[in-house]
Amino acid sequence: MSTAHAATPELTDAMRQRFATEVAKYPADQKQSAVMACLAIVQQERGWVSEESERQVADALGMPAIAVHEVTTFYNMYNQQPVGRYKINVCTNLPCQLRDGQKALNHLCHKLGVEMGGTTADGLFTIQQSECLGACADSPVLLVNDRTMCSFMSHEKLDQLVDGLKRAGAPA
Repeated sequence: MSTAHAATPELTDAMRQRFATEVAKYPADQKQSAVMACLAIVQQERGWVSEESERQVADALGMPAIAVHEVTTFYNMYNQQPVGRYKINVCTNLPCQLRDGQKALNHLCHKLGVEMGGTTADGLFTIQQSECLGACADSPVLLVNDRTMCSFMSHEKLDQLVDGLKRAGAPA
């Protein structure tokens, strides 16, 4: 990972409290079980998970930083570099491929003027491909900001989605 980004701030009291809420769900000697939830909290607050953030999570959970890094790099839901305000993951697994998943990805990239994996110059959109999103019958499908599933995404519906997100405004 690049170290060219600005220094990562310390965990806020609010983040530490949210960590504690997650840790409390597990036996006291198994607090590392909250690692995925804590990484999700960091990402919600900061938009991505830096190596320093991984170290902070490791310290908070009393586990090796490499163990946290293994989780971050295993799951594609954790952003390991800054992304746009709207991260759009388009399923390109075989069932979606057969129903125009790759065409949907290509359409978004062309419309926004970015390559797959890229972020628009205004910082608004990052376009990525993803593995199965579990909605094969609804393809092509995509996931916005790891939370909102969009199904049956024709080029017209893709254009409407992008235009609507643009109207929602630039990053705060």
